Parts: sequence; structure tokens; C-alpha cells
Amino acid sequence: MKVDNDTRLQHNVLAELEWDPSIDASQIGVAARDGVVTLTGTVTRYADRMTAERVAKRVYSVRAVANEIEVKLPGSAERGDPEIAASAVTALKWDATVPDERLKVTVRDGHLTLDGEVEWWYQRDAAEHAVRNLAGVRGVANDIKVKARSKPADIKDKIEAAFRRNAEIDARRVSVETHDGKVILHGCVRSWAEREEAQRAAAAAPGVNTVDNLISVTP
Repeated sequence: MKVDNDTRLQHNVLAELEWDPSIDASQIGVAARDGVVTLTGTVTRYADRMTAERVAKRVYSVRAVANEIEVKLPGSAERGDPEIAASAVTALKWDATVPDERLKVTVRDGHLTLDGEVEWWYQRDAAEHAVRNLAGVRGVANDIKVKARSKPADIKDKIEAAFRRNAEIDARRVSVETHDGKVILHGCVRSWAEREEAQRAAAAAPGVNTVDNLISVTP
């Protein structure tokens, strides 16, 4: 029955959250319906909010996650926006994979926004990870654009070859479209982790500016 499946998924996500030592799951609530998991409650760090989402997505049968967890900083973690901005600039500068001179940081009420341009998708992700764990941060918006210098004609072939090499992706279940640096992924995979791995692999191809992931999850 559907109710039994929803209850089982809810329990599995709760168990996975409690199992992961990097997060305190005691204040996190979980609801599940038709494979869609909703996370509620409060955490004291933005990094914990994102960790909870990542943990939930790796549970089998999860098709989507709605993250409604609130970040409530303890008094000792409160920091002014100028201090957070200065820390973010330093964090970006110390990460060797991030072209920090091309990026701009804006902070308002603890919510940090990243702007600018990079040549590779991994640099965009690295910039967000560099600032995610900073004290005082309540949220991160990554508005960095990827503008690759080269646009090889064989992007599609390179991505499909990468899928075939990747043990975590069933290449037979995913199709690839490319349009002037934009990649569109279609298909159906068995887990959210496989869906995200397909996006990561596609984004790693040279010349990719955007990845539109339309892959569905059907365990």
C-alpha cells in the first residue's frame, strides 16, 4: 500500500540522518509522500541544512527533496554582514580551484550571494563549497555563470562516453542533447544519487555552460 511505502521511506530517511555523524538530526522532521521527502525543523548552521538534504537524497526510493529546514543561529554564531563578506572573500582566495578575482560576494542579513563568471562548472561548485561552512551564514545563492572559452563540436559524444565509463550511471537509461554549450539530460534512473552523478559528469565536459537535468527517478 502507498501509506506503507511512505512510512517506510520516512523511517529510512530518519534512520539515515541519525546514522550520519556529521549532522545532529534531533531537530529535523521528515515527511514522505509518493517518493517526495519534505525536511522540516531547525539547525544551527547552513552547512547542516545542506548536509541534511544531501543525506536524504542518497536514500533509496527518494524521488525529490523539499528542504524547508530553517537556520537559526545561536547568539555565539551571529556575525555582521561585513564580517561574513570578508570571511567569504578570504575563503575564495584560499581555495586554489576558484578564480576568486572573477567573483563578487554580496551579503544581506547573513544570506550570501556569489556572482561572476568562471570557465568550468567545477569552479562554480567549488566557490559555493568554499563559503558554505562559514560561521554566520544563513543561506547561499550561487549566481555564478559558466562561460567556457571553447565549444567543441563533440560535446555530446564526450558526455556519453563519460557516462559509459562511470560505474554509478546506467548510460542506457540517459539520453543527452546539446545546444551551443547547453546540455539537456533526459531519462529515468534508479536513485537521486545516480541523477546527480549524471549531472556532475555532464558538467565536467569541456565547453558546457549549463546543464538542464530532466532525468526522473523511478526506483
